[in-house]
Amino acid sequence: MEKVPMTASGHVALLDEIKHLKTVERPRIIQAIQEARAHGDLSENAEYHAAKEQQSYMEARVAELEDKLSRAEVIDVSKLSGDTVKFGATVTLVDEDTDEEAAYQIVGDFEADVKQGKISISSPIARALIGKSVGDTVEVNTPGGGKSYEILKISFQNT
Repeated sequence: MEKVPMTASGHVALLDEIKHLKTVERPRIIQAIQEARAHGDLSENAEYHAAKEQQSYMEARVAELEDKLSRAEVIDVSKLSGDTVKFGATVTLVDEDTDEEAAYQIVGDFEADVKQGKISISSPIARALIGKSVGDTVEVNTPGGGKSYEILKISFQNT
């Protein structure tokens, strides 16, 4: 079984989502199914079929999250250090074409959220950054064409 790397905050978010699905969504969907059953003929009951579909989706999501949780390898970013980019690092980059600076933390696949500055360990930019040091230039093939970034800073902190 392949381990799923994640930060401590990603682990907490995973636990919170599972708890929410089991304690809030599951009872809500069960109630919706019971109400729809009370309407009679199930073969032509759109509310019943919609509720059953929601239940199926929700149970599949719980199973997926529990699988990730069972394979989780929680990495405490605050205990990491070093001069090279690795999982959990927050990397400050400058785009060599536009001189725009951006900072990204390299996190597990399911934690990724570019708007919050978190990129997946399996993303092209993260793969290009792994093992590099401050001052190094990395070339990344993006859907919009090749990009060149210089690494300005590497830090390790929990988010």
